[in-house]
Amino acid sequence: MAVMAKSIKRKRIKGDGAWGYIFIAVSLVVFAMFTAYPVVSAFIISLQKYKPLGSTYVGFDNYASSLKDGLFWQAMKNTLVYTVLTVPVNLFISMAIAILILPLRKKTQSFFKGIYYLPVVASGVALSVVWLWIFDPLEGGILNQLIHFFGFENQNWLGSSKTAMFSLVLMSWLSSHGTSIIIYLAGLLGIDDTYYEAAEIDGANFLQKLWHIVVPSLKPATLFLLVTGVIGSFQVFQNAYLMTGGGPNNATTMVGLLIFNNAFTYFEFGKAAAQSLILAVIIAVISVIQFKYAGKDVEY
Repeated sequence: MAVMAKSIKRKRIKGDGAWGYIFIAVSLVVFAMFTAYPVVSAFIISLQKYKPLGSTYVGFDNYASSLKDGLFWQAMKNTLVYTVLTVPVNLFISMAIAILILPLRKKTQSFFKGIYYLPVVASGVALSVVWLWIFDPLEGGILNQLIHFFGFENQNWLGSSKTAMFSLVLMSWLSSHGTSIIIYLAGLLGIDDTYYEAAEIDGANFLQKLWHIVVPSLKPATLFLLVTGVIGSFQVFQNAYLMTGGGPNNATTMVGLLIFNNAFTYFEFGKAAAQSLILAVIIAVISVIQFKYAGKDVEY
């Protein structure tokens, strides 16, 4: 009887395992079709001088030429500068806004969350049109009107290599905080009120409670937003493509835009695939470093 019971139990476990694979089958198929297959195909194409009809195998020449290309490193530098200037500031802005929204009533919170999340669901082209109006180099541009009020001359924000990158950074600072705000709000709502009560008994002020309670409690959310923010900024394409086209003088050429141009302007698909895989490796290394050093004392 004991042997029969064990046999039935094993069959039941195997049956449960089979159902588990059936339930995740769709996700596995989607992953294989839209993630694994494109990555493998990109690697194969990166080893070729790719043509729709009759590609030529060139080994790692595309990787070597990319690493020797000055424009590739210029684009990498631009992307790194953009990342350093946007990600930390965006996290600070999002956390600050979430803290300001927290004391409000639920309906008011929902209103502000909707307002800040709206740019996330809006068309990127529509947002770029608005920002092109803001950065209009003539007197009709909102930003030029603002600085003209303080006595400064009009600036060609997107047409000058001195201000083009700052314009893209400013665009990032003032938009697309919706997701981060909602995540930070969820983290703030999860902090036990007893921590604040104990801090008040000890005589802690607002800044002390912020630094010793809020910031440590939001570390998991901050780490997640930091990693995803860096990944997103290293893949930035839309803003540079629609606002500046990578100019002037490649001052805003990002790696994503360079890969796009190599593939769909110069039809160097092998080189574009090689650069995309180099970028993927760089992002993976940076992500591992972030988890290693920024996630040491993070508890989930």
